Amino acid sequence: MAERHGPEEGRHGPRRKRPSEGEIRVDLGLGDLFKGIGNLLDMVNDMAGEGQSETNRTGEISGPGGVKGVYGFSVKVGLGGKPVIEPFGNIHSTDSGSQVSEVREPLVDVFDETDHVLIVVELPGIAESGIQIEVKDDILTLSAEGRDRKYAKEILLPAVVDPATVKQSYQNGVLEIQVGKVGGSKS
Repeated sequence: MAERHGPEEGRHGPRRKRPSEGEIRVDLGLGDLFKGIGNLLDMVNDMAGEGQSETNRTGEISGPGGVKGVYGFSVKVGLGGKPVIEPFGNIHSTDSGSQVSEVREPLVDVFDETDHVLIVVELPGIAESGIQIEVKDDILTLSAEGRDRKYAKEILLPAVVDPATVKQSYQNGVLEIQVGKVGGSKS
C-alpha cells in the first residue's frame, strides 16, 4: 500500500520549496560564524562579570613536514566597555585560505602616555641581540629572530614620535619600548 504524504512532506521528510524563477538561494554557512561571534560575546560578558579587562586565548597545530602553526588573540575591554581584539601568531588568512608562515606576529600592547608612547611586546624564545626596531613618524617596525622562532610586526602608534628618544628594555621575553612624542596625540 502506498504511503500518502501531505503537500509539505515527501518520503524523506519536509520538502524544500524550489526557488521560483529569478530567485536565488545561497547557503552562506553562517551558522559557524554566528556561533563563533556568540562565543566571543559570551567571553566578553564573562570578563565584565569577573571584573577582568584582558584575556588571551592561544593554540598550536602541527602539520606535515614539522610545520608548526601558532595562533591566538587578545581581548581587552577598552574605553566605554568596547572590546578590542588583537590577533597574533603565524597563521594568516589569504585569498587561497589559511597559511602558516615561518614568521610569527607577536602579542603587542600600546599605551598612549602624556609625553611618550609605551609599547610592550611578548617575544618568548628570543635573545635581546636578535631584536631590531625601526621608528619613523607614527610607525614602529619590529623584527626579532632566535634559534627556532622569528617575529615581525608593523605597529601603528597613537602619535608621531621622535626616533632619537627610543629607550628599550628586555627581560624574560618581554620587550618594553618607550618613545617620546613629537607633538600631541592623534585625534
